[in-house]
Amino acid sequence: MKSGIHSRLFLVVLLLGVHASAPVPAAADDAARGQGVAAVLQPFVDRHALAGAVTLVADRDKDLSLEAVGFADVAARKPLRTDALFWIASQSKPITAAAFMMLVDEGKVSLDDPVEKYLPEFKGQWLAVERDKDHELLRKPRHPITVREILSHTSGLPFKSALEQPTLDLLPLRVGAGSYAMTPLLFEPGSKYQYSNAGINTAGRIIEVVSGMPYEKFLEQRLFGPLGMKDTTFWPDAGQLGRLAKSYKPNADKTGLEEIKITQLKYPLNDRSRQPMPAGGLFSTAQDLSRFCRMVLNGGVFGGRRYLSQAAVKAMTTKQTAASIPQSYGLGWAVGKNDTFGHGGAYATNMAVDAKRGLVMVFMVQHAGFPGDGKKSLETFQKTAEERFGGAGK
Repeated sequence: MKSGIHSRLFLVVLLLGVHASAPVPAAADDAARGQGVAAVLQPFVDRHALAGAVTLVADRDKDLSLEAVGFADVAARKPLRTDALFWIASQSKPITAAAFMMLVDEGKVSLDDPVEKYLPEFKGQWLAVERDKDHELLRKPRHPITVREILSHTSGLPFKSALEQPTLDLLPLRVGAGSYAMTPLLFEPGSKYQYSNAGINTAGRIIEVVSGMPYEKFLEQRLFGPLGMKDTTFWPDAGQLGRLAKSYKPNADKTGLEEIKITQLKYPLNDRSRQPMPAGGLFSTAQDLSRFCRMVLNGGVFGGRRYLSQAAVKAMTTKQTAASIPQSYGLGWAVGKNDTFGHGGAYATNMAVDAKRGLVMVFMVQHAGFPGDGKKSLETFQKTAEERFGGAGK
C-alpha cells in the first residue's frame, strides 16, 4: 500500500520449482495447530519476531492445507484461528483488476482506450517536466494515459493525491479520480513504472461509470457473492471484527512487537462513511483469497462458472510493462518467471500462484515490519510448502 513497500511485491512470486502432490486434507480445526506446514513458523513466534500467521496451500481444485500458528492478540495470548480476518491492503489490486477485466470481456471498455474516454475530467492533464520548492514547469504528455497504463503502474500518476490524508479511505471514488486528474503526471505515460494507488483507484471509478453501479456493489454481485468470498469486505461487521488479527510493528529496540492500528485507514473500521478503496481497502481471509486465486489459476473458471475469459486472465498475469522497464507487472498482478504471479500487501499479507504447476500459496499476517528475522517467515513458509507438496528437486 504505502509507496516504498511496493518493492516487496516482486519478491512474492517465489514458487519456482513447486510441484503439487497428492491431495492432503486441510486442518479440520485449530486442534491441528503446529502439526503441518505452519509448524516451521512457531520458532518465529517464540522469539517474538512474528505475532502469528495463517497459511494456506491449494491446488486447482481444493485447499490442501489450512493452518494457524501464533496469536491474533499477543498481549491477551489469544490464539490465531484459521478463519481470522486480515487487512489485505494492496492484494485488493488484483481483485479490482479482475472486476475491471469482466467489463473488457463484455466489450464495454478497451485496455488501450484513453482514460479520458470514460472520465472526461482527465482531458487536458499535464505532465510535470521540472519541479522544485519554488516552481513547477508543465507541458502536455505525448499521449493521454490509457486504461492499460493505470492497471500496470505506468501511467505517471502519483501514489496518491494531496487530498488523500490523513488516511487513504476518505474520498468517494468520483472525488478521488478528480483529484488525480488535477495532479500533474510524474513522467511520460508508458515510459516508466511507479507504484500508484491512484491508477488502480481510477480503474475502480471507471468500473462505476461503465457498469452504472457503485464499485463495491459490482464486486459483491459479480465476484464476492458468486465465488463464496463471504468474508471479503471493505467494512468488517461486528462478528468479523471479533476475528480480526491485531496489527504489529517492531518495538523501539527492535527486540519484540508493538501493537498498532492500521495507520492508512480511518477508525472505526465498520464505519460506512469510510470509502471503498480499490487499491487497498479490502479485508479478507485465507480461504476467501484461495477461491479468488483458484479462479484465476483455472483460467477464469471456478465451481463450473466462468468469471473471466482466458484472454483476460492472460493479460492480467503476463508482463504488461514495456520491454525497456525492468519491473514485471501485469494488470493488477506482479508477474514472475515460469508462469508465476502474485501480490503482497502493506502489512505483509501475500498470495502467490504457480500456473505451470497448479499451486496457490496464501500467507496471512499483520505486520508493518518485523523485528529480528521475522521477514524470513514468508520464505520459510513457501520453502516448507514446496517440500511438503512435492517440492523442488523431486
